[in-house]
Amino acid sequence: MIRKNRSKSSPVGIFDSGAGGLTVASAVKQLLPHESIIYFGDTAHLPYGDKSAEAILHYSRKITDFLLGHGCKIILAACNTVSATVWDNLNRYISGKAIPVNVIDPVVENVVRLYPGSFISIIGTKNTVNSLAYPEKIKKLSPGAKVSSLATPLLVPMIEEGFINDDISSAIINAYLSDPKLKGTETLILGCTHYPIIRDQIIDYYENKVEVIDSAMIVATRLKEILESNDMLNESSYVTDRFCVSDHTEYFGKIAAMFFHDQIRVEKIDLWR
Repeated sequence: MIRKNRSKSSPVGIFDSGAGGLTVASAVKQLLPHESIIYFGDTAHLPYGDKSAEAILHYSRKITDFLLGHGCKIILAACNTVSATVWDNLNRYISGKAIPVNVIDPVVENVVRLYPGSFISIIGTKNTVNSLAYPEKIKKLSPGAKVSSLATPLLVPMIEEGFINDDISSAIINAYLSDPKLKGTETLILGCTHYPIIRDQIIDYYENKVEVIDSAMIVATRLKEILESNDMLNESSYVTDRFCVSDHTEYFGKIAAMFFHDQIRVEKIDLWR
């Protein structure tokens, strides 16, 4: 149940530490073009992958308050680090006010169902990997699954700085993916919403011999199912989207342009004043 002042036409709230969550926001708009979204990228504090759980929860709750204050009917934490480290606390905080959704559970359920018996590997931030959220959830659903994880902390700042499809990004990607922990991988989960931006480079490294899982459409599909089951799909023809950041960065707009064809206006909003 959510607050009575939320309606079918209320917006969908999506947040991430930076531009990575735009991959999920784009998938949501493709699947649900009649939904209004409010996106918040906490560019002032990225990356979350090396922050303490206390700091991540503090940032997440501030952003959640902002999204709730603008009437969001559902709040999607489009950040694996948030979903891995502080989700139980944040889930309780959101519940009763809006519908909470994370990005890990839908992906784990999808991978276990579609790739049974596969050697599954996860790459993500230090916090996501150290939390053991992915392997524990995978093992719970598939006790015999072979799972490995590797922290790849340079990928988020690399992407946020605009190093994509060049020699620098190729060298960093190759260095990580050649790690012995990933040897024999059959299914690779991109455990960070930034990583789909470099998915093609990762696929090229594996020469199309590994299933590379992009969480964006999987999560968007789950979000649609949740709205349908709660009878909360927007039936209005009026749609308005907002894109907000805690600090303007040069590359946020460039990444946004990769996923949204229309020119979007990015608002800087300081929630910590």
